[in-house]
Amino acid sequence: MATQAGPDVRLDHGGDPIERDRFYIGGEWTPPAGDGTIEVIDATTEEVMGRVPEGTPEDVDRAARAARAAFPGWSATPLAERVEACTAISHGLAARADEIAAIVSREVGMPFGLSRTIQAGLPAMDFGAMAQAVDRIVWEEEVGNSLVVREPVGVVGGITPWNYPLHQICAKVAPALAAGCTTVVKCSEVAPLSAFVLAEVVDEVGLPAGAFNLVCGYGPVVGEAIAAHPEIDMVSFTGSVRAGRRVQEVAAGTVKRVALELGGKSANVVLDDAPLPDAVVDGLGKCYLNSGQTCSALTRMLVPRERLAEAEQIAAAAVERLEVGDPFAASVRVGPLVSASQRERVRGYIEQGTQEGAKLVAGGAEPPEGLERGFFVRPTVFSEVSPEMAIAQEEIFGPVLVLIPYGDEDEAVEIANGTVYGLAGGVWSGDPERARRVARRLRTGQVEINGATFNPLAPFGGYKQSGHGRELGHHGLEEFLELKAIQL
Repeated sequence: MATQAGPDVRLDHGGDPIERDRFYIGGEWTPPAGDGTIEVIDATTEEVMGRVPEGTPEDVDRAARAARAAFPGWSATPLAERVEACTAISHGLAARADEIAAIVSREVGMPFGLSRTIQAGLPAMDFGAMAQAVDRIVWEEEVGNSLVVREPVGVVGGITPWNYPLHQICAKVAPALAAGCTTVVKCSEVAPLSAFVLAEVVDEVGLPAGAFNLVCGYGPVVGEAIAAHPEIDMVSFTGSVRAGRRVQEVAAGTVKRVALELGGKSANVVLDDAPLPDAVVDGLGKCYLNSGQTCSALTRMLVPRERLAEAEQIAAAAVERLEVGDPFAASVRVGPLVSASQRERVRGYIEQGTQEGAKLVAGGAEPPEGLERGFFVRPTVFSEVSPEMAIAQEEIFGPVLVLIPYGDEDEAVEIANGTVYGLAGGVWSGDPERARRVARRLRTGQVEINGATFNPLAPFGGYKQSGHGRELGHHGLEEFLELKAIQL
């Protein structure tokens, strides 16, 4: 049996590496088909913090067949019992919240206090929300002489990213299980360890064997095997646009349903009547959350041209107050990035922004002082950014904010909608009704007004190349249901 960190895990970078040597398939901890191992790196120390098996197509095949065998029984389980199981999993995750938060803080770099609320809190909420979500579904309805019923789509394959590693799993698995589907999950090879905690909780709750299966490995191997497998009826993928295209291509071979939650380059539109200090400071926080490693981060701040200099001053002063460092230090607000490759990617974009002629207001490509070890990047602000620049069009996935000036409201909307993405956005105005009017003009799946908080019960997903399909709440549950018309 693989070792587990346990609820008394240290809330720092100490302790022996967490060794996981088996996958959870068919209700059992089973040895992998291959002998490969993936090392998990602590983002702050750059040291090995854990190891997991490297999955193969054979592991996916075993998991898919186990899920298929479990589907008839689980789909026929009364809805109330399925919800009860989800609630029990929610409680089990909540009981191990400190452990989950510490693992993700080490893997990804999010400061522990935020990680406790977000990286550990959201997964428990994902499962706990199912009791409310199922009540919003019209499971049966009469349409003329037809009885229209909603049924589970079947076996669901989940392919998930590293930035919110457990939440992105639970946002797929919880509604799929509540719907009556069985699941095969590929967790991220970069941040896989919290997924094993979920598997332990599932095992303790006593889900039927095969209802939940966990395999980890690399996307071109395990991810493609999931997308191609004939026993998997649907794939739910979260990740890059490039990888999402590939998942959709591979899944087309079996004409399975595909839900995609991809990238973003979200605009935060600050109108001319907005309280600028509040808008800029809140916008920085929404951009820098999780060191900018958030697909819905508000990375483009659109500011009236006549207020651009004022916005620059506010942003520079706010960045100056941010402490960057060890995610377990209470005063730290920005931790490291997830990996060396991600650090170099972000630094490359910062250098490109300078080369393109953007004005560097704060930060830069140099390592933060005193933090040469660890995958750290200086929180950065560019101004006088034109909409066609790469730093205004491409997803950087790091703590980089661009200030884009505009002339009037119509131009602001045009700039906001002027990327291939459409995942999130924001509008700031002293007039709430005006803010709502502008929000309706943005071609994006979510818009927050005047810094409103994220709602984990509202549908989450994007327009355009940010993907299709929705997660969270009852809208997320509907993704895993089929419609059947029974003529009477």
